[in-house]
Amino acid sequence: MTDHPSSAIISERNITFGIIAGEASGDILGAGLIRSLRYRYPNARFVGIGGEEMVAEGFHSLVPMERLSVMGLVEVLGRIRELFSIRVRLLDYFFTTPPDVVIGIDSPDFTLAIERRCREAGILSVHYVSPSVWAWRQKRILKIAKSVNLMLTLFPFEARFYEDHQVPVAFVGHPLADRIPMEPDTLKMRASLGLDANAPVLAVLPGSRAGEVERLGTLFLEASRWIQEKRPDLQLVIPCVNRDREKQVRDLVDALDVKLPVTIVRGRSRDVMAASDVVLLASGTATLEAMLLKKPMVVGYRLSGFSYALLSRLVKVPYVALPNLLARRQLVPELLQDDATAESLGTAVLQSLEHSEERVRLKEAFTELHHTLKQGADEKAARAISELVEGGAN
Repeated sequence: MTDHPSSAIISERNITFGIIAGEASGDILGAGLIRSLRYRYPNARFVGIGGEEMVAEGFHSLVPMERLSVMGLVEVLGRIRELFSIRVRLLDYFFTTPPDVVIGIDSPDFTLAIERRCREAGILSVHYVSPSVWAWRQKRILKIAKSVNLMLTLFPFEARFYEDHQVPVAFVGHPLADRIPMEPDTLKMRASLGLDANAPVLAVLPGSRAGEVERLGTLFLEASRWIQEKRPDLQLVIPCVNRDREKQVRDLVDALDVKLPVTIVRGRSRDVMAASDVVLLASGTATLEAMLLKKPMVVGYRLSGFSYALLSRLVKVPYVALPNLLARRQLVPELLQDDATAESLGTAVLQSLEHSEERVRLKEAFTELHHTLKQGADEKAARAISELVEGGAN
């Protein structure tokens, strides 16, 4: 926890913060931000859309956050009238009782349009968590520049992109870097999962959605079966986000006749990674967690041929794994599309298991990156917002 000295109080006036969070990760960010803002403005009011974590901090949610948590194009199309209705209701509220600042947390397709309308109406607007505009569809920066008075980024390379495009920005660090300890307790996690403390552990994370698990789970299990021929002592652990994914993974394990000892766990993906020697995973936020846990990893991903061809033309960055993007060099292997085979993934995992000197170097690099991201994100974000509020729009 960050200490908040009494000198942190900026004003006791009745300031209002309008905050919009559309999913669970944004709710957690919002709750931390509210705590830090309240130290600066003890009489502040927080209103908008948020979840249980934010409400527990005294936030007033005009609409249940679950109404915004929509995944997939078909689901969005089925709910588009309701989403537009929520947006109109929120804007009516903000225009009728204007907050001192509106803060959109992630969910850019919903929040940026609100931020832009508010800014046009003379209300300060902030966006917390950059869209991946630095990676693809870079022309979105023009829309973002018109929508926000301030962008708060989790990663330093994002801040550099906004600076290059003259958009006011503050790099605040990543909350996960504040919460994950510098040294994970691997033996404790192995004991809690019922694993052998002396045999190597491979954590396999093929994703959280059914399509990903079908596509990558099969590939990753084939790679695990290839590895077992070389390392029969290897323990395999697979965390599953819910009961449906757990059943899907069990069916895949049975169908592929994987002989390795397989432990399937519901939830606890971070614990599973902490217990491991190596992580085989899809690209995404899990690569950041594995890095913060100082775990060697092999990143594999496959899309449909059409999707891959399209994205290859659109994406403007040399890497997909966050550790590589952060380091601006390849720290961990990325095996994508045709390069992602059972043998290539298995070979990369074996190399990670067997090269102790490389593991030491990787841990040093990951520790340095952890320190870079460990900025006290809640406090730093609150400070940047309070400076904007006190200084007004530039």
